[in-house]
Amino acid sequence: MRAYFWVALGAVAGACLRFALARLASKWIAADFPYGTLFINITGSLILGFFMIWTAERVFSDVRWRWLIAIGFCGGYTTFSSFAFESMALFEQGRYALFAANVFLSNVLCLAAAMAGMALARWR
Repeated sequence: MRAYFWVALGAVAGACLRFALARLASKWIAADFPYGTLFINITGSLILGFFMIWTAERVFSDVRWRWLIAIGFCGGYTTFSSFAFESMALFEQGRYALFAANVFLSNVLCLAAAMAGMALARWR
């Protein structure tokens, strides 16, 4: 039961941060492209990549930290379902260039961010 507590605690924090950042991005940047979701998925990939390598290869943390950060926070923070829906909405609206940009940038930049997080965790 303790595992659920740590996952839930992280998920609440991640979801609240995701909500705040997505709102700020649509307000400050633009609402015609899902910049907030893109930023959240990139930073979430970076955080997860860094955290998993750091805790597995560098500090060997207690499993509760993985429950809190990797499963809870990153699970609540990242927005792949939002990415999929927003991408398909752009496609259905005939905004093919924005659709392609969102799919390409989200995939390439999130994979690069995960790789960067892993490299940062291994950097000496």
